[in-house]
Amino acid sequence: MKAVIRFILALLFLVPVMAHAQQKGIVKGRIFDSKNNEPVPFANVVIWKTTIGTAADENGYFRIENVPLGFNRLEVSSVGYNTKLSEEFMVNTASERTVNVELEESSVSLEQVTVKADPFRKTAVSPMSLQRIGIAEIEKNPGGNRDISKVLQSMPGVLSSPAFRNDFIVRGGGPSENRFYLDDVELPNLNHFATQGASGGVVSIVNIDFVKEVSFYSGAFPADRGNLMSSLLDFKQISGNPDKIKVRGTLGATDFGVSLDGPLAPKTTFIMSARRSYLKFLFDMIGLPFLPVYNDVQFKTTTNLSPKSELTILGIGAYDVNNLNKNMKDPDDDQKYLLDYLPESVQWSYTLGATYKYYGKHWNHLFVLSRSTLQNEIEKYSRNDKSQPKLVDYTSGETENKFRFEHNRLTRQNVKLNFGAGIEYATYKNKTQRELYTRGELQNIRYDRNFEFFKWSLFGQASKSFFLERLSLSFGARVDGNSYTSGMSNPLKQFSPRLSLSYSLTPEWFVNASTGRYYQLPSYTTMGYADENGEFVNKRNGVKYIATNQYAAGIEYRPGTRTQITLEGFYKTYDKYPVSLADSIVLANKGTDYVAVGDEPVKSLGEGRAYGVELMIRTQEFFGIVASAAYTYFYSEFKQMDHNLRPTSKYIPSSWDNRHIFSLTATRKLGLWDVGMKWRYTNGAPFTPYDRETSSLIVAWDAKKQPYLDYSRFNSERASSFHQLDIRVDRSFYFKKWSLILYADIQNIYNHKTKSPDLLVPEEDANGSYRVDPDRPGHYLMRYIKNDTGTLLPSVGIIVDF
Repeated sequence: MKAVIRFILALLFLVPVMAHAQQKGIVKGRIFDSKNNEPVPFANVVIWKTTIGTAADENGYFRIENVPLGFNRLEVSSVGYNTKLSEEFMVNTASERTVNVELEESSVSLEQVTVKADPFRKTAVSPMSLQRIGIAEIEKNPGGNRDISKVLQSMPGVLSSPAFRNDFIVRGGGPSENRFYLDDVELPNLNHFATQGASGGVVSIVNIDFVKEVSFYSGAFPADRGNLMSSLLDFKQISGNPDKIKVRGTLGATDFGVSLDGPLAPKTTFIMSARRSYLKFLFDMIGLPFLPVYNDVQFKTTTNLSPKSELTILGIGAYDVNNLNKNMKDPDDDQKYLLDYLPESVQWSYTLGATYKYYGKHWNHLFVLSRSTLQNEIEKYSRNDKSQPKLVDYTSGETENKFRFEHNRLTRQNVKLNFGAGIEYATYKNKTQRELYTRGELQNIRYDRNFEFFKWSLFGQASKSFFLERLSLSFGARVDGNSYTSGMSNPLKQFSPRLSLSYSLTPEWFVNASTGRYYQLPSYTTMGYADENGEFVNKRNGVKYIATNQYAAGIEYRPGTRTQITLEGFYKTYDKYPVSLADSIVLANKGTDYVAVGDEPVKSLGEGRAYGVELMIRTQEFFGIVASAAYTYFYSEFKQMDHNLRPTSKYIPSSWDNRHIFSLTATRKLGLWDVGMKWRYTNGAPFTPYDRETSSLIVAWDAKKQPYLDYSRFNSERASSFHQLDIRVDRSFYFKKWSLILYADIQNIYNHKTKSPDLLVPEEDANGSYRVDPDRPGHYLMRYIKNDTGTLLPSVGIIVDF
C-alpha cells in the first residue's frame, strides 16, 4: 500500500508536465420518441448549463464539438415533447461519447406551459419517495469507494452502519425487504458475500463503470415491480461505444479490474468487465481475522434488429471465498472471538437475462427472460481444527427462472398505460448439519431437502395529467400467487392496489401523496427449513405472504432549476410477518448475520409499524458546490408476542429503531480537481442484553460459540451513536488519446470509535482453553470484552481510459 501511495504522489507531480493541452471533447447520439423509437427530427440539443449545442438532423442524429471535459448532461427540447435533461455522462479525450436520449410526448402545447429541464425529474407513478442518482454522484462520493450500496447511505431513510457491510435498512424495514433491477432484469443478489435470505454483503457486484443512472424508491412502488416492501433499486446501464473499443483500467480501494466497450457487429455493441479484490490484504493489514476474496464479471450486448426492435443480453456473476486468518500472531480478545465463531465459506452467484423491445406506433412491448442462481457452502470446525468435530456443515442453493411481459401504451386521451404478467419457476435445496441450543435443550439439526414451485403475477398501471399538467394521478394494482402452499395459490388474496398523486400549487411548490398495499414472499431459507424427518416445518405451519400498508404525503419546493427541497411523512404497517418459534422474535429484526438467515421454524403472526418524517435538500450548484443533506426522524416497532405466540397490544422497538439519521454530502470542482466530504450521524440502535446464565452453559456455548440473548428483555437497551467523516480528492488528467484519474479517499478521518455492547465470552487459561466454573460444573467462567467498531481507513485509486 505504501508503494502505491508513493507511485500516485509521483504521478501527481510528473503527469501535469506530460499532459496534453487538448481540453475539449465530442458528444454525439440520437434523439428518439420513447413510445415508438422513431427519430425526433430537428430537436434542440444543448450541453446543460452552457450555450454549446446544435440541432438534430432529420433522422434525429446530432454531433457537438468543443464539449467541456468531465461530467456533463444534455438538455433536449422539441415542439410537442417534454424537455428532457439526460443522465450524466463522462466526456474525455479517449474517444467520442455517444448519448442517445428518448423524449416523451407532452399533453400540452409549449404556448400553454413553460417547460424547463429538470435534474430532479419525477414520474406520475412515483411522484415522491424517489431519488435519482447520477454517475458523477456515485463516482465522486466520499467514502463510497464507487459502491452504490454505500452511496445510498446519503439518501433519506437509509440507515448507515460502521461495520464492513452493505445491508439495506430503509424506513425502518428489515434487510430482506428490498429488490434490485439491472436494465429491467431482476438481480436477486446485489452484493458479494451476500447474506442468503436478506440483502447484506461486503461490496456491490455491480460495476459502476457501466451505470448511467440509478433510481432509488423508498415507497410509491410501480406495479410492474413486485415482492418488495421497503425499497427498489433500479439500475440503467450504458450501451457500448458504436465506433471503437474503449478500455478502462481501475485500481480502487478494494479491487482492481478492466472494462471494455465497443462494437461487436454492424448492429451490435457490447460492454464487459472483470474485477478481483485484494480485500484480504487490506483486512490483514488492519487486523481483521477474516480474509475475503471476491471476483466478478459483467457483460451486456445490445442489438438493433430493426428500427422497431431491440435485443439486449446481459449477465453478471460473482465468485467469493472467505477464509479465516488462522495464522494471526497474538490475536486480541475481539479477534479471538471472531475466529471462534465465524465460518469459512465459498459462494457463487450469477444472473443471465435477455430483454426484447418491439415498438408500435403509440406503444411498445417488453419481454424479459432471466435465470439467477445463488450457491452457498459453509463449514465450521471446533477451534478451526479440521481434526475436531464439525460444528456447521451447510450447503444451499436457490435458482429462479423468470419471464415477464409488459405492454406500454399512450392513448389518444394521453393516458399512459403499463400492464403485463409474469411467471417464475424456482428451485431450492438445503443440506444442513449443525447443533442448536434452544428452549433449554441441545438439538441436532440435520436435513437434506429440496423443493420446486411456480410463482405468477398480473399487474397494471394507468397514469394521466390534468389541468395543464398541474395535477397527475396514477393508479396501479397487481396480484401474486404461487404453488408452494394452497393458502398462497389464490392471487386474489395478494391483491396489491396503489395510488399516487401530485399537484403543483405554483411552479415552485408541489403537494405529493401515495398509498399502497404490498406483498412479499418469505425467504427461501424460511420456506425450505425442514426437521429431522425431512418435513418442511414452515409449510406445515402455513407460512404466508408478508404484507404492508403504506401511506406517505409531503411537500416539495424548487427555488430554482438546480435545487430541490422535500419534506415527506410516511406510515407503514406490517402483518403476517414470520415469527421465530425458537425465540418469539419477528424475523424482520434479523438479517445482518453472515452467510444465511431465516432457516428456523416460524409462524406468520407478526405485526408491526414504522413511521416518521424525512427532510431532503439537494442542489446541483450552490456557489459551485454540489450538495445534499438528508435528515430522518422515525420509529420502527413490532408488537410483543405473548407465551402463546400471539401479538399483544404492546409495541417494542425493532432492531432498526435508531430514531435519528443525518447525512451531509458536498463536492466541489476546482478546475481538474474534485474535492468532497460526507458526514453521517446515526442515533444508537436498540440491543438486547445477554443471558449470562444460558451463555455460560458449556453445552450451549460449544454449540454456538457466541453469547445468547435474553429475549425477555428484547431491545430494552440502546447503544451509543455512530458518526463518521469521509474525505475524497480527485485529480483528472487529459491527454491526446487517453485520460487518467487519481483519487485519495479517507474514511472516518477523525477515527471515531462507536461503542457497541461489550461481548460476553468465556475466560481462558494460559493455554487458551476455556475455564470451567469450579462451583458450577457444566458452566464456563464468563467475562466481558470491549466491542468498539470504527477505524480510520485511507485508500487510493487509479482510473485510466483509452
